[in-house]
Amino acid sequence: MPDQKASEHAARIASDAECAIRFRPAWWLLGGNGQTLWPALVRRPPKLPVQWQWFVLPDQDCLNLAWGPRRDGALILILHGLGGCATAGYALGMLRVLSQHGLQGVIMEYRGAGSWPNRSDRFYHAGAWQDLQIVVQELRACCPNRPIGVVGFSLGGSILLNWLIADSKAPVDAAVAISVPFDLAACTDTLNRSFARVYQWDLLRRLKQRVRRKYANQDDAPISIRQLRTVRTLRAFDNHITAPLHGYIDAADYYRRCSCGPHLHAIRHATLIIHAHDDPFAPLPSIVLAQQLAPCVQLELTPSGGHVGFVQGRWPWYADYWLEQRIITYFLSIFKTVG
Repeated sequence: MPDQKASEHAARIASDAECAIRFRPAWWLLGGNGQTLWPALVRRPPKLPVQWQWFVLPDQDCLNLAWGPRRDGALILILHGLGGCATAGYALGMLRVLSQHGLQGVIMEYRGAGSWPNRSDRFYHAGAWQDLQIVVQELRACCPNRPIGVVGFSLGGSILLNWLIADSKAPVDAAVAISVPFDLAACTDTLNRSFARVYQWDLLRRLKQRVRRKYANQDDAPISIRQLRTVRTLRAFDNHITAPLHGYIDAADYYRRCSCGPHLHAIRHATLIIHAHDDPFAPLPSIVLAQQLAPCVQLELTPSGGHVGFVQGRWPWYADYWLEQRIITYFLSIFKTVG
């Protein structure tokens, strides 16, 4: 089966050669790791004015919204990845490009992901789409005549797709999901192998910092901070932290119930999924195929691009972040048919 699926992916890549907008990876970045590391380590986040909003949820917990420059066009909500926040380079880059095209961008930081710990014991995970739903409903109520889109990066893409799977009437007009971990178990295991352990180490470092910050002074904390000393892998983190905090039996139960890949046929909204075959976070057999998707879901697979990378450009000092233009192009094409 893996060989068959690999050949099907190769055929899909060949057919994608006819796409109107093609990604051409920078010659000076080698493979998926180069594409992944450059934006994370070298790219300077763009400087632009951001207005922060303290958003209170129905259970009196809170999260942050970071609004880009005011524009009168469609509203685009941006979801960051695991361990990320509103200051991530890809999130701020997306805000800038949206603003340049007259669209209003806003980044949603999940519970506990921002500069301050949230109030409840909950954090966020791949299946925690309820807060996203609440925020989008509020945006829809405030701006009933403006189209609304959502773009999710990595884990944010999982949250977005799981929401669209669960709610066929979600109040959103279009969605884009980038570098999604379709099979959480397979991706977590991949991050515990070879060079990918570098990514796992960085993610664990950020996640542990947030857990320690949140529970450092709580005598009645629902989890033991001491357990963090023994956590060396993302699977162990999900076993000790994610699963018990969010009602799952263990990491395996969480991965099984929150992997979006097997359920993408249920989506009823215009959706674009972009993924690279050399994504170091995702093994090739875990990447979905076109026949697994609903007719309204468009899948664009590229041979290269890494994880939330997709860097092109003739020279390093003229790096071009292709994702931003591709996402804008897709949203504008959909919004032409809305209302």
